[in-house]
Amino acid sequence: MTLEVRWHSQFSDFPETAWEGLRSEDRNPFLSYAFLNGLEKTNSIRQDLGWIAHHLGVWEGSSLVAAAPGYIKLNSHGEFVFDHAWAHAYERYGREYYPKQLFAIPYSPVTGPRWFASSSDSLDVLLAAMQDIRGVSSTHVNFLEASALTFYPSTWLHRVDIQYHWHRDPAWSSFDDFLASMDHKHRKNIRQERRKVSDAGIMCRVVSGDAITHSDIEHAYEFYLQTFAEYGNYPALTFEFFEYLREHAAESLVLILAQHGEEVIAGAVCLRSDDTLYGRYWGSHVDVAGLHFETCYYQGIEYCLSNGLKVFEPGAQGVHKIARGFLPTSTHSVHWINDEAFRGALANWCKEANDEMRDHTVALMKRSPFK
Repeated sequence: MTLEVRWHSQFSDFPETAWEGLRSEDRNPFLSYAFLNGLEKTNSIRQDLGWIAHHLGVWEGSSLVAAAPGYIKLNSHGEFVFDHAWAHAYERYGREYYPKQLFAIPYSPVTGPRWFASSSDSLDVLLAAMQDIRGVSSTHVNFLEASALTFYPSTWLHRVDIQYHWHRDPAWSSFDDFLASMDHKHRKNIRQERRKVSDAGIMCRVVSGDAITHSDIEHAYEFYLQTFAEYGNYPALTFEFFEYLREHAAESLVLILAQHGEEVIAGAVCLRSDDTLYGRYWGSHVDVAGLHFETCYYQGIEYCLSNGLKVFEPGAQGVHKIARGFLPTSTHSVHWINDEAFRGALANWCKEANDEMRDHTVALMKRSPFK
């Protein structure tokens, strides 16, 4: 039977059973049907924010055999692979950079699969469709797994960046074990940071799954709004989306809430898979030394150690994370630029930038706090 490429203007065009069947053993919470469909159902993905759902599906009759969540982008907001310089250069070149096609998880700089396919033939058709586009300047695939890079020909541009991830040593069974693996200076600093929080009378409560209440979500969303307001950014995610996750994906949701007495004063929203914790949103009503580190890093590490998780990705950027046990980790994206001449110029830029990033990663590793 012939394989047919179809573009879909809403994620719900994919039957949930078909999407989850394609995912097979993948447990990345950001690729779940609940997460991707929930973004659209709760109005967190909207054209006025620069996002137009444009999902790619390969069908064999009535069967979905390959798919990729995709969006037409009218800006570069919420992507975390920064191409603003490319956009400005493209405009100076006399061309329009937007709209562009993006295959990524909105507002989520987390590495994971960016497509699923049931066969090599359906994957070939899907990858060809990613490149064979009309009406946009380019196609971008952000935060894809390193193993997926081999599926893209050299005509696609490859960009390397850095995040800071915690990886569990099999010898660690407690936070004290984790600290014992560090040199004296870093071990002492972490203990001092944690002591400042406890001396301020602040306790942290970790709640997950079905134990999360509507009230917990209300607190988490308040902190999310506050942080975005402090940095002058627009909070695209709606309260309904947070509540949607509680109702439809509770098994992947983890909240870390800091309390002073009965008052909830700070919190972090995380998602988890079978082996990875993903830190996403944080906020606080108070300014207490060490509270950010306790809520966003140390409580998450303790959660991983207690629940057998192997990796903790606390979010984008932040070289300060190295001193707290999160080491430099490469992230990857690939880009197809329709204009051949402009693509060639960017290829040189990417090569130089990637070489610099790799050298930078090596230099950063020398700052590791571990013995």
